[in-house]
Amino acid sequence: MMNDSFCRIIAGEIQAHAGQVEAAVRLLDEGNTVPFIARYRKEITGGLDDTQLRNLETRLGYLRELEDRRQAILKSISEQGKLTDELANAINGTLSKTELEDLYLPYKPKRRTRGQIAIEAGLEPLADLLWNEPSHDPDVEAAKYIDADNGVADTKAALDGARYILMERFAEDAALLAKVRDYLWKNAHLVATVVSGKEEEGAKFRDYFDHHEPIANVPSHRALAMFRGRNEGILQLSLNADPQFDEPPKESHCEQIILDYLGLRLNNAPADIWRKGVVELDVAHQSLNAPRNRTDGYRARTCGRRSD
Repeated sequence: MMNDSFCRIIAGEIQAHAGQVEAAVRLLDEGNTVPFIARYRKEITGGLDDTQLRNLETRLGYLRELEDRRQAILKSISEQGKLTDELANAINGTLSKTELEDLYLPYKPKRRTRGQIAIEAGLEPLADLLWNEPSHDPDVEAAKYIDADNGVADTKAALDGARYILMERFAEDAALLAKVRDYLWKNAHLVATVVSGKEEEGAKFRDYFDHHEPIANVPSHRALAMFRGRNEGILQLSLNADPQFDEPPKESHCEQIILDYLGLRLNNAPADIWRKGVVELDVAHQSLNAPRNRTDGYRARTCGRRSD
């Protein structure tokens, strides 16, 4: 079965008519290969060529996987009793796996994270107080939450836990994720380095032992090779979010995006250094996860477009 709207989307992307796409999908679903269809079924597809058919096949697979995941997410959120009309419309309206997962993040069953452990230790009121009322002294307030039985041994542990609570909260904001990711996609450099001692074992990845380039310019085959190298424990991947500077700037552009989005102004209030630490932690989290999330975009580029 083929979703009619997906059929129209693919038709626009490969510069064909919806009827041609529908015919090609039927042939593919019957088990015919792209070369066979391109050569022997031109009269059925209206003359779709090999390139159009390969792009159609790739995009069809992506959209079907997207739809399957969409339905699973809708079911999960509905069973939690948290599916609003607004959220359902957003989930049904996206054509990006990355955006879909961003929308699902706040409702996704989670492993026990540092933030969750901190919440269980009773540190959420501390996090909210320092974030919303920075006139309070962090050390003074954190001292009130020291509880060795709950794993909060000292003020540092309390402040670190509160920081992780907020970082994880902001990391689940789909709109903020999109803003940071868009900046990284347009400006950041993907950096690959070899894991110390893995040079001989990972010789096939030697081209990426000391490699960096704008993430937006990395072709899909090279990106996926680097991801394989990381998965095999040969390469370390990171993002340089501000490659225009020889030294890391005092305040990165990603930090400014987050500050602006949250409406946060740092004015040397007692808790402002701590609040800036929350933002820096969120930037680090976004940068670490962006290379993994961009696999969605790289795969979509093989169809001649980005998915998000």
